[in-house]
Amino acid sequence: MRAALPALAALALLPACREPGPQAAASAEAPKPVQVAEIRYAPAEQPRAFAGVVRSRREADIGFRAGGRIAERLVDVGAMVTAGQELARLDPADIALAVRAAEADLAAAEAESRRAAADAARSAALRAAGHVAAAYDEQRQTTARGAEERAGAARAALDLARNRLGHTVLRAPADGVVTVLLAESGQVVAEGQPVLRMADPAERELLVQVPEGALPGLAGAQARAVLWARPGTPVAARLREVSPQADPVLRTYAARFALPAAPDWVALGMTGTVRLSAESAPVVVLPVSALHDRGQGPMVWKVQGSRVTAVPVEVARIGETQVALRGALADGDKVVSLGPQLIDPGSTVRVVQTRAAATLR
Repeated sequence: MRAALPALAALALLPACREPGPQAAASAEAPKPVQVAEIRYAPAEQPRAFAGVVRSRREADIGFRAGGRIAERLVDVGAMVTAGQELARLDPADIALAVRAAEADLAAAEAESRRAAADAARSAALRAAGHVAAAYDEQRQTTARGAEERAGAARAALDLARNRLGHTVLRAPADGVVTVLLAESGQVVAEGQPVLRMADPAERELLVQVPEGALPGLAGAQARAVLWARPGTPVAARLREVSPQADPVLRTYAARFALPAAPDWVALGMTGTVRLSAESAPVVVLPVSALHDRGQGPMVWKVQGSRVTAVPVEVARIGETQVALRGALADGDKVVSLGPQLIDPGSTVRVVQTRAAATLR
């Protein structure tokens, strides 16, 4: 009986020496826990908006082409004027005296020119007869030509004085509206000094200030204007020009958006907002850790049940923590967001946490 005990102990140890059974193999291939992100597509660039003021494309400061005292102002702010309409008048007394002085100068210059021409004719006749030297005749001819030129200068001065007399009436150069008054009756103004500002209301545009960070995508963005007076009626807008230099104080760039089909109720000076939307395909934003590359291009692991499938993707934009992707993914799909390099094709996974892609940081 005692001799049989060692044999029984040896038999009891035999099961421990056998190879692992099915339960041990299943335990070794347990699904890997993964964190996934749910796909949500969004525009590649978020819409941007900039506030501004409705301005005319063509504005001009209008002034007299002569100096003097303003005798009368004939228009007020907001007046619609037509080309050639009188806007203001100067006191013409001083300029009329200048015209009279120019007429007198011309008369004197013409008289001197006639006398010099007669002297030159007599000198030429005497030289032909041999009674005077050539030098004497040349002097008389030169004097005559100089007197003729001085008469021409006096004639031009008279024309200029008469023009200045006509410039004592300020006329509208084109159809428009008076937006600002810069001088009043009784004020003495210099030649060319602005008296009022005119704008052409036919071509209206929205003037906005754009930060330098928004300049790269400004030209290719679709724009529409929303006027604060009627927020429910958007107006088509088109970028016309961008200032080549930033404002020295605001450090922003002036951008003008034309309003080619603006309705009549859009008035100069109204406040509005330009809303921009990019013309790019939507993207999904994921953490950089979701992107993987096995030598065949960028890809992500798409989770379907407990299995994963490699989906090739296109990288639209990549940053320090996030990447914008496009690919054969649909809203609601789930992809591995952390540790894709630890997964092999055909691996089984177990989802432990699901988060919207937009909440991942």
